[in-house]
Formats: sequence, structure tokens, C-alpha cells
Amino acid sequence: MAPPRDPSATVSAGTGPGRPPAELLDRLRTHRPVDPVTHVERVPARAGEPAAWPAWTPPELRAAFDRRGVVAPWRHQAEAAELAYAGKHVVVATGTASGKSLAYQLPALATLLADPRATVLYLAPTKALAADQLRAVAGLELDGVRPATYDGDTPRAEREWIRRHSRFVLTNPDMLHHGILPGHAHWSGFLRRLAYVVIDECHTYRGVFGSHVAHVLRRLRRQCARFGRTPIFVLASATSGDPATAAGRLTGLPVAAVTEDTSPRGGVTFALWEPPLLPSSDAPSPDADLLQVRRSALRETADLLADTVAAGVRTLAFVRSRRGAEVVAANARRSLDEAVPGLGDRVAAYRAGYLREERRELERALLTGDLLGLASTNALELGVDLVGLDAVLICGWPGTRASLWQQAGRAGRSGDEALAVLVARDDPLDTYLVHHPEALFGRPVEATVLDPANPYVLAPQLACAAAEAPLTPADLELFGDGAKEAVDSLVEAGALRQRPTGWYWRHRERPEVDLRGEGGAPVCVVEASTGRLLGTVDGGSSHFLVHPGAVYLHQGVSYVVDSLDLADGCALVHAEEPDWSTHARDVTSLSVVSVRSYVDAGPVGLFLGEVDVTSQVVSYQRRRIASGEVIDTRPLDLPARELRTVAVWFTVSPESLALAGVEAADIPGALHAAEHAAIGLLPLIATCDRWDIGGLSTAVHPDTEAPTVFVYDGHPGGAGFAERAYRTAAAWLRATRDAIAECGCESGCPSCVQSPKCGNGNNPLGKSDAVQVLDVVLANLPPVDGAPAEPAAPDGAPARAVGAGGPGGGTPAVPHQNGPTR
Repeated sequence: MAPPRDPSATVSAGTGPGRPPAELLDRLRTHRPVDPVTHVERVPARAGEPAAWPAWTPPELRAAFDRRGVVAPWRHQAEAAELAYAGKHVVVATGTASGKSLAYQLPALATLLADPRATVLYLAPTKALAADQLRAVAGLELDGVRPATYDGDTPRAEREWIRRHSRFVLTNPDMLHHGILPGHAHWSGFLRRLAYVVIDECHTYRGVFGSHVAHVLRRLRRQCARFGRTPIFVLASATSGDPATAAGRLTGLPVAAVTEDTSPRGGVTFALWEPPLLPSSDAPSPDADLLQVRRSALRETADLLADTVAAGVRTLAFVRSRRGAEVVAANARRSLDEAVPGLGDRVAAYRAGYLREERRELERALLTGDLLGLASTNALELGVDLVGLDAVLICGWPGTRASLWQQAGRAGRSGDEALAVLVARDDPLDTYLVHHPEALFGRPVEATVLDPANPYVLAPQLACAAAEAPLTPADLELFGDGAKEAVDSLVEAGALRQRPTGWYWRHRERPEVDLRGEGGAPVCVVEASTGRLLGTVDGGSSHFLVHPGAVYLHQGVSYVVDSLDLADGCALVHAEEPDWSTHARDVTSLSVVSVRSYVDAGPVGLFLGEVDVTSQVVSYQRRRIASGEVIDTRPLDLPARELRTVAVWFTVSPESLALAGVEAADIPGALHAAEHAAIGLLPLIATCDRWDIGGLSTAVHPDTEAPTVFVYDGHPGGAGFAERAYRTAAAWLRATRDAIAECGCESGCPSCVQSPKCGNGNNPLGKSDAVQVLDVVLANLPPVDGAPAEPAAPDGAPARAVGAGGPGGGTPAVPHQNGPTR
């Protein structure tokens, strides 16, 4: 049940634009029984610093920008454009709405106008961003440029024309990997004249995905070099830590960075919002600790979206999941229609998986004002020019400070004052952040983490390169550290054949390589009665989202899944409006493969190494939508999935736990609670969110013979998160311990030790014992992060507890897992 609402707080649509953000925030909070705002940060407005047009700017290009209302570039735009036009690779890393597009459009379009044969390739991480950039470039109406998008939505009838005639091709890394590079012979005319490669929103290329894209770009450079071409790379990034290094690692080239933002910016009022405690009538079960249950962030965001839309305020609500975006939009529509029939039509959901036509129509409706509110996944976080938005609602910590500011920056893009609200989920990290604003404001954003030397990325990418053209020793230098070893392993596996002229791909079929690590091809969601394609979900998420019996939401319409055919990549559904939602549950097992390095800290051991993780979705719960009550748990028969990845883990001797007051019978719950909280707080020090990582804890693990907590990367070969956790273990675990100890609940709650993705139903959990476990760990770990580790154990050596811990006693417990949702 929503908190009591003051009818006077809802005003007619159309009165919102121009409302001061502080006044709007006051209206949103004053009718609440308890003030949900824990902190308000004022980000001041900033004046712009213009510069002269570069001398080489063609008159017709200046005239085109002038028609768009751009009378002069900002200084950072001109600086980046000058570097690129002079032949230097450059990354411009400035804030949202700072005009990064002009920084690469200016040199690229000037070159196309000066050289009628030159071409430009533009890469975006999302189709929405590419479509937005196509509108911008086409809107300049420059003769001979002929911009065109080339992606999975491009009709086949148009693709040949684009290859032959377009000089400004907009695509994405996936299409470059799957379509353009394998068909390089058909693209030879374009590639031999390629002058610039533009990589937009390059900070999104992190982890395993970023490592794959780094090698796709090396494959592109390799093909261009075969035609004697060396294109200039121009990268655009949100403000990030050390952008030159990250861009250099991504492209394999020396990159200059332009980081001073000289564009004007409207002021932002940024509020941290903690949903209220639920009254007893809303408790999910009669046995619940009523003081520990908070209102859902989804329900809170839906109410805020309805309030802002009713006030005529154009609002974008960012929601972490596809299902969450649908739920927020549906609830906001329902509330608005109850107040003013028909007003709900001005709110919609937006997410990946929609058909192209639906996405373009939603973007158009938001830009024109036909829609006042949109609940979106992070598909609209990047670059799309949403001029005129007044407010942004962020439902849950988005994972990084870079994403937080990107999302907040969607509002006020026309230079007006804006309101941003971070609505905390009932989650350890969200709770920590809304009560520790210093962790958000005044802190630098994270560096982008990627590792092109990851052997689980490098070997498949070298196989792709060999399938495009035989590899040579010079190519191995291009692909960097580990390339020779990866090629040798491919030869040994029979994938490559070595000849005097190089290494040749041996198979007729191309290698199957998934850039995004999403677990295979997309699964189509089809309405069984009509055969209508509703949308798609990625293969890795299909076990969780479209298993038999799952409730699937699409633009507010509810469907129930009849069957999932993984072989054919198809889920059949029928329309139904059940009063329950579904939540998949999985089980996980883990074994240690090898130890890279460790710290012997007496009764505590800290380890980094490779592990094998086996997970399987085994059942799902049906829960009442109104109350959250569990109706039943139903079994599922889905195949297990295996993952070799990198983990950080610590062991603690039973003797030291006993001395700290943790009884043997309480060790499983203590470790389980510490594991959940550690996963929740890792994003504070690593560029990830809790859905990128998994964990497992057990009173006695067979490979360590001691009480152990594992936290692992949820990507094949690792993504750098576990390494970061290992290097900063003391800071990470100190924040984890403090978050648990400072939580006001009695026995554990979602704000500290409960996890929304626990495979064991958050049982058992021992909050106070978890604090004791972490106290033991912190008392023995080296006080300074980054202290030298002991030499790595030999490959295959068991990661047994070191120091005084030794093999532990006690009864082995069933491992408690908290795997990543893929």
C-alpha cells in the first residue's frame, strides 16, 4: 500500500516545465508521513567558454552547424577536434550534454567534405544512440556524406547500397564483429578509404565486453592496414578516471585526453531518497520483522513518476531491469488514470528487447512531448539527445558513479535547472550510499576496467582474426601480451594450422564468439495464439526471465510463458493477468582450479585464483503482487551452466571464530551474511554492480578445508573485479563490516545482509556473527591494501587455509550461493 497522498499535491499536466527543482522536490516529499530525503546536494550552474572555429572548418559545415543553432564550439570541443584533424588519436571525456558529438563530427565531416573519397565509421554501444546520431548527422544536410545505420535492424535490401555508397556508416561493435569484419571483402572500398573511427560512449566498454571490443578494434586496424590505411580514432567518454589509459588499452594506440568540460551547465538539485518503512498491513508475511521491511524502490519510483507527470514535469525514470521498467511504467499509468482518466497514456516503458519500430516511436514521442514520462532501462543512459527533460528518477544505485552522473545528466540538457533523485533499494550498498553522501559527491568517478590479455577473450578473438585472414607474427604484436601463447593453444586444440606463411583457420564455419558474454543467441518471445513476435531476451537471461511458467511483461501487458525451447531460441507465451509475479531460484557449486597469489595472515588466508562455477536454475517462486507473499515454489528442469572465472576468497580458522564468540553451529549463517554484504559493497571499490558478481560461502569447503567465503566474477575468464577486490581487500571488507554494524535492524535485512538474488532464500543468516567474522579477518589482514602477496601456488594446487587456520573441524555445511543474474 502506498503512503497516504495529498490530493492537492497532484496538479494538472502542463504546469510543470520551469518549476524550480527545489520547489518540485518539496512538493514530492511534503505529503509523505516521514521525510524520505536523506540528503540534498546542489550542483551549481556553470557558464560556458566558447572558442573560435578551427581555421580548416569548411564554410558549408559552419553554415550547417549555424542552422542547428551552434554559433561557435566550446573550448574542449575545438581542442579535441584540432587534435583529431592533426592526425592524433584523442578521447574527449567530459560530462553529459557537454557536446562531445561536435568534437568528433567537426573533424570527421570536414574531412569528408574536403576528400570526396574518404569514409567514417561510427561505433555506438546501443542502437538508440546510433539512431540519434544518424538524425543529427543527416539533419546537417551535407552533400555527399550519405550517412546510414548498418545494424541488425537494417533491411537486407539496403545493406548493399550502404556498403557501396554511404560515407558515414553508423553501427555497433556487435555488427562490426559479426558482419563487417567477416565480410571485409565486400567492405574493401569503404575500409581502404577509412579516415576516422569514432567510438562513442567508450567508457561502457569495460569488463569482458570491453576486452572483446578491444580486440574487435585490433581486427579492424589489421584489415585497414592490409589496404595501407591507418584511420584516426576519436573516442567520446563520460567523465572517467584516467580516460587516456583506458582508451589506449581499448584501441591499442597512444591516445591524448581532453578532460576539461567548458560547456555551460544548468544547476542540478540532487536528492537521495530512502523509501519508508512499510506499515504492518503491507508486511509480506505475519512472521516478518515489521521494522525491517521497506517499501519497494519500484513502487516508490512509480509513485514519483506519476507525481511528476501529473505536475506536467517531463521525467525519465531509470530502472535496473527490464521487468522493473515495465512494472514502474504500469503502476505509474494506473495511478495517473485513477486521478485523471487518460493521463496514463502519457507514460510508457522503454527497454532492450522491443522491436525497432517500437523503440523509434517511443524516442520520437518523448522528444516531441507526446510522452511526459518514460521508465527505461539503461538503454537510454547514453548519448541520446533528450532535450527538454526536467527530472530524472534513478531507481537503485546504477553500479558506478559514472553511470549515476550519466543518468542524472539526462535532465536539464537544454541548460535549464534540473532535478535528479536516487531512490534507494533495500540493499546494503544503496542504504550505505544514501546515508554516506560523501561516497557519491565530491568523489572522482571510476576508471574503466578491461583486460585485453584475458586468455578467455584473446584466444577466441585470434580465432576470428584467423578466419578473416591468416595470422602472421606481426599480427601477434598487434594483439598484445599473451597472443603467442593463445595461438599455440589454438594450434594444439586443432583450431589453427601453422604454415610458413602464418596460422590458418582450419574449419569451414566461423568461430562463435559472444562479445557481451550473455550466454548465446537471443531468445524470441512469441505469442502462441497469433505467432506475433513480442520481443527478445538475451540467451544468458532466458533461464531467469522466460522459463516455463514465468510472467513476462511487455508495454504493460502481462504474459505467461508456456514453453522455452533453448535449441530453437523461442519462448511461447499467452496473454494473462495473474495476481502473482515469478522469481527464479538457482543453485551453485564451486571448485578451485588454481591459486594466483595469496596472503598468509595467521588464522586468515586471502586468495586470488581461477575457479569453476556450476549453476542451474532449479525452481521458481510465485509471489502475490500486492503483498509479496510466497504462494508456492515450482520445480524447473533446465540445463546447468558452467563458468571458469576468477575469484577472491578468504578463509578463517574455526579456532579464531570460536575465540570471537561464533559457535560452530552459527558459522554457516555468519559466513553467508558476510558474503551477501561483501558482494553488495564490492561495487563501492570496483567498476561493477552486484549483478556482475557472484558468491558462495560454506563452513568447510573441500578445496580449502576451512570456513570460506568466495566472491567471483560472473564472466568467463574474469572481468577484473575479483583482482580489484583482492588488491583492496582491507578497504572493501572494512566498508562491508561497517555497513552491517551500522544497520538499525535487529537480525538482518535487505539493507545489510539479505540478497535479492540468493539461491538459498536468504537462509541461514547471522548478522551479528557476520560482524565478528569480519572483525577477525580485518584484525589479521595487512592494514595497507596492495601489500605484497606470497608467491602464487602451483597451478592446480588446492587453496587450503594457510597460517594457523589449517583444516577446520565442524560439520560440513551445504554451500550458500549468491550467483550473478545473467
